[in-house]
Amino acid sequence: MIRHVVLWKLSSSDPSQRERDAEGIRERLEALVGVVPGLRSLIVAPDVGSTEGNWDLVLVSEHDDEDALAVYQKHPAHVEAAAFVHSVVQARACVDAPA
Repeated sequence: MIRHVVLWKLSSSDPSQRERDAEGIRERLEALVGVVPGLRSLIVAPDVGSTEGNWDLVLVSEHDDEDALAVYQKHPAHVEAAAFVHSVVQARACVDAPA
């Protein structure tokens, strides 16, 4: 199993817009569970805000294996969701690790 962890910094400086953007990311990506083969679980959550400098949002997903992760990344539903993500984030970090 592979654990896919992504961190994002949101682009907007407006707190209300940031909240809407984070919710939009969460809704689009969590909807992929049950749609993308090999995607076992996926959560998106905001940082609790208690530490200055933390990333704004995290995704943690689990995939059957590296092939399943590759399918997820190329799946049309993920590509569509990722287009929204790219439109509202300024920076991204990612780690794919054995689970």
